[in-house]
Amino acid sequence: MELLVAGLGNPGPEHARDRHNAGWMVVDEVARRHQGSFKGKFRGRLADVRVGDTKLVLLKPETYMNESGASIQSAAAFYKLSPEQVLIVHDDVDLETGRLQARLGGGLAGHNGLRSIAGRLGSADFLRLRIGVGRPGRGDPRPVADYVLSAFAPEDDVEAIVGRACDAVEALALEGLDETQRRFNSR
Repeated sequence: MELLVAGLGNPGPEHARDRHNAGWMVVDEVARRHQGSFKGKFRGRLADVRVGDTKLVLLKPETYMNESGASIQSAAAFYKLSPEQVLIVHDDVDLETGRLQARLGGGLAGHNGLRSIAGRLGSADFLRLRIGVGRPGRGDPRPVADYVLSAFAPEDDVEAIVGRACDAVEALALEGLDETQRRFNSR
């Protein structure tokens, strides 16, 4: 079995620790845990790793968030993967910081990266791992777009959030969606 795991984010060192780059952080951690090394391909950074009997193709599109579908569609076509074999790891402002939700399909919730992917794959029926980044707190004047393009707060344990999301990716590869949802969606 193969699974394309695409972490969403924006290129450039100025975005490396942004909330919007949570997907990239998770894909980097999966690569680190499984000795993957990235190379340039499909308008992004690509690495192959194995988790149990599952080959994971890790992808960090470098097309900016709103155009990620171009990179993901190219990789999915090359590996001959259906939308159900594509896992998109992304930030979500509708979940409290650190909360995870794995699912198959669903709405696009105004997320331009997801809209781009659904348009390019011709379907919204791809796997998703949503990583909660919360919304601006009371009294925070920033619009949501500026909030997600800023770093996590000092009190957020980014390493724990990324580590747990990486655990969920591994669970999905080893145990399937139902078990991953049971273990990670309820917390």
